[in-house]
Amino acid sequence: MDSSLEETLSPNTYYDRDFDINAAKILPGEYYVTARDMVLVTVLGSCVAACIRDRVSGIGGMNHFMLPDSNRDSNEPTNVSTRYGTYAMEMMINQLLKMGARRHNLEAKVFGGGNVLSGIVTANVGGRNAEFALNYLRTEGIALAGQDLLDVFPRKVYFFPNSGRVLVKKLRKMHNETIADREKAYRLHLKAADIQGDVELF
Repeated sequence: MDSSLEETLSPNTYYDRDFDINAAKILPGEYYVTARDMVLVTVLGSCVAACIRDRVSGIGGMNHFMLPDSNRDSNEPTNVSTRYGTYAMEMMINQLLKMGARRHNLEAKVFGGGNVLSGIVTANVGGRNAEFALNYLRTEGIALAGQDLLDVFPRKVYFFPNSGRVLVKKLRKMHNETIADREKAYRLHLKAADIQGDVELF
């Protein structure tokens, strides 16, 4: 595989028979950038995925991140609560530019931030993730082309960087405790789930 076409952080690649195309599954803490015609897939609870592409060249990528909970009693610097989200965005954007994307051509679609972690609802993790993503894009001057954020459902997201098309499936029936366990740890990946619900096109 030509390394100039892709940059990955521990992705799971496979062939998606439904779409008849190569695919990469993005797990929490990962990202994938490609110039190839393929689909990038992730499952989100309170985490957020940013799908960013050069709308002219079709070079694009997806990340999957969650901000750590802030500790109001901590003496840590204020930027600690956003460093992981910032890192996830900067790593992917830098790789997009390295592969030939132009900053002024970048557009983003963001998804996730659902309140699905019952044990930490008061922390509003999903809301904080969504707010961070939107604020980051606004600050960086990256056009927001679409979003599906908040609510109470996990989501499965399919992103086609070449065209910019995104399909979102709400996961109405799923083992939410599994999502909670894995997202709280933020190091374990999400398992496949029984998916029911309508598909929305962005």
